Amino acid sequence: RSCSFTGFSTVQSRKLAKSLSRSSVRSRMSLKSPKAYNSLQKGALLWDPKPLQVKKIFEALKKGLNEYLEAHQAELDYLSDRHKDTKRNSRLAFYYDLDKQIRSVERYIRKLEFHISKVEELYEAYCIQCRLRDGATNMKQAFSLSPATKASRESLVELYKNFQECTEDMCFIEGALEVHLGEFHVKMKGLVGFARLCPGDQYEVFVRLGRQKWRLKGKIETDDSQTWDEEEKIFIPNLHEKFEIKVTELRGLATILVGVVTCDSINFFTTKPQAIVVDITELGTIKLQLEVLW
Repeated sequence: RSCSFTGFSTVQSRKLAKSLSRSSVRSRMSLKSPKAYNSLQKGALLWDPKPLQVKKIFEALKKGLNEYLEAHQAELDYLSDRHKDTKRNSRLAFYYDLDKQIRSVERYIRKLEFHISKVEELYEAYCIQCRLRDGATNMKQAFSLSPATKASRESLVELYKNFQECTEDMCFIEGALEVHLGEFHVKMKGLVGFARLCPGDQYEVFVRLGRQKWRLKGKIETDDSQTWDEEEKIFIPNLHEKFEIKVTELRGLATILVGVVTCDSINFFTTKPQAIVVDITELGTIKLQLEVLW
């Protein structure tokens, strides 16, 4: 839902012996605001790309985008069939309304196709950088085992430089991928606790995804219904961060920690709303129900 279709040019590869130039990557990415990339932090000295996690997110994202594409293609086929029937029956007003809908769906399909192609280009560039980085690592190990000579020392310096460039480029591409992850619309559905939840009890739920936070308070009413001061929050997906959920019980001025759990977002990249039931306590006596729509 609300997926971004921001463009990004493919990173052009150099020879296998050298890394892609940092300027080629950054010149393209400088067209976008640095705030758009959640993975990048000002003044960050340590770069730590995570290829396995990026691969998992890429596969889930591509699968979800293809689901949207298939759903809209089916809608287009249905509208096209009705369009033909309406044309034969000469119901002009309805015919033009269908024509309008068809054009709208066609535009959205083109956007989805463009979005998928950009994601694939980014991931292909990421894989190239990852292979170059692995190659530089292997060559560094080989040179470190050989006799120390002026040539080997110069080679090690060049390999270290290439390794650093590949690492930085991978981190920048990870940031660009995050722009294409869309949005998670998270809805609060309530707590489930059976005998643990009593009328008058008050709870605070704190949901964090990276730097994004959602704090909401709720109360158990006399008829066992629940009222919450907020019901929905939009989160921007992150490549590396998981949802962290903390529930506390409010008793006057005191707070009692009920439990803290983490939840991976890898399964949320789908067209259908995902119902989440999280065990807040170790025994599962209190559960939290959320609904996530991508």
